[in-house]
Amino acid sequence: MKLRSFAAAALLALPMLVSAQDSDKTAAKAKPAAKAPAKDAVATVNGVPVPAARMQFMLDQQRQRGAPDNDQTRAMLRDELVNREIVAQEAQKGGLAKSAEVQAQMDIARQEILVGAYLRDWVKKHPVSDADVQKEYDRAKAQSGEKEYRARHILVETEDQAKEIIADLKKGAKFDELARKSSKDTGSKERGGDLDWNVPAAFDRQFSDVMVTLDKGKYTEAPVQTRFGYHIIQLDDVRPIRFPALAEVKPRIQQQITQQKIDELIRGLRAKAKVE
Repeated sequence: MKLRSFAAAALLALPMLVSAQDSDKTAAKAKPAAKAPAKDAVATVNGVPVPAARMQFMLDQQRQRGAPDNDQTRAMLRDELVNREIVAQEAQKGGLAKSAEVQAQMDIARQEILVGAYLRDWVKKHPVSDADVQKEYDRAKAQSGEKEYRARHILVETEDQAKEIIADLKKGAKFDELARKSSKDTGSKERGGDLDWNVPAAFDRQFSDVMVTLDKGKYTEAPVQTRFGYHIIQLDDVRPIRFPALAEVKPRIQQQITQQKIDELIRGLRAKAKVE
């Protein structure tokens, strides 16, 4: 099991581990402990106990990442915790704990941990039900319809510009060439205006209502206005949509609903809070 160095952990302030090779060297050079660690501690550093709870927390993290729970992992974690305690004590001696910047970082870290703990506990007490998932799945399926469309467009600022482009198309100009030259949609102009496959709901209503009426290979002969400007739309193809089975998307729907519930929770808490 390859673990990252303690030096990187100190520099990046992230929960990393020393490498197995460095850990072995550290263990080989380490002096025998003067006395056994205190109860509920995995080690004692200059008289300061290193709590076993820290070891358990880091062990749980590593197990979630696929690391085995064995003597080697525990030995490396112990070395990591000892190294951290040594450096932390040196930081204390140097007065860094009193630094305004360090205190601000510690306050933020503490707050993030509390927020995370609160939200995890709230989600555990308010789980997403199968009925919630089914309802959202049915809503998305109904909204997507039975077909998806591959269209391209040219987006311009004014109606007159759009009419000029339509006139050029009628004279035989290539749609993709005009899109590359004139469209202000930077996301599609280099692809000749190609918008890839999408369901109508992915577009503004004014856009999709016109798009679905076009025959394949045809373009709009009048500008289509949306909040973005004026469009000339060409429909390249249509195909039946393959909507994924519920089992395929259930985890994603659960995550989406959970996030929505958290957003609602925070809005509710904020509404009750006195913010000045």
